[in-house]
Amino acid sequence: MAKKIVAGNWKMNKNLQEGIALAKELTEIVKNPNCEVIIGTPFIHLASVAEVIKDSCIKLSAENCANKASGAYTGEVSAAMLQSAGVQYVIIGHSERREYFKEDDAVLVKKIEHALNNNL
Repeated sequence: MAKKIVAGNWKMNKNLQEGIALAKELTEIVKNPNCEVIIGTPFIHLASVAEVIKDSCIKLSAENCANKASGAYTGEVSAAMLQSAGVQYVIIGHSERREYFKEDDAVLVKKIEHALNNNL
């Protein structure tokens, strides 16, 4: 049987304080799920939310990662950076990234390679 996963991300809809409050609320509600529960947050929320959920059953996901391992790519976040911040998952190939940012399969393959190489 396939592993059951419930995942959600809040995109660009909450400020940091609202994101932390949501994560706290989820840790109080989600206690013994019969599936893996994953929340995906904007980059600016990751470290704070990681701290909030550290003793819970909730896993942390980033909403994106760069297709490069490192370098002068202002505003980008590498898979290694995500992993070092306590992130366990990353959303790659989201329809919005493909549509609005024109991410094609070649870009996604690079992102996936970097994510897997960093245990995401």
